[in-house]
Amino acid sequence: MQRTDDMGKLVLRLSVGILILMHGLYKLMNGPAGIIALVSANGWPAWVGYLVLVGEVLAPALIIIGLFTRLGAFIIFVNMIAAVYLAHGHQILNLGTQGGYMLELQAMFLFGALAVMLLGAGQFSLAGSRGKLN
Repeated sequence: MQRTDDMGKLVLRLSVGILILMHGLYKLMNGPAGIIALVSANGWPAWVGYLVLVGEVLAPALIIIGLFTRLGAFIIFVNMIAAVYLAHGHQILNLGTQGGYMLELQAMFLFGALAVMLLGAGQFSLAGSRGKLN
């Protein structure tokens, strides 16, 4: 594998991880009341709202440092499917006001997490390129 492949994996991991983590930090600072109300309004148990913190704080942290990377990416992937279903299901086939896909941010997070899950962390990670925790 070329060294640039590992650099690309690092850039992807940091991009997905940091951007999702920002959403999680916002929820930590402002409380999960909004997401708990959303899951409850959709008939899900309120405790599921707290799992968002796992998907937006713990999982991105794992991806950023490169430890249990594929598991962290899987958690984000599932978290984004739930987010699209709960908060954006009615927009799934819509275009935004500028002509782009209305859910492009959510799609980038979803497919970015999928790419990290498939690629792993690479050499520039805590687990290393051949690490079993990668």
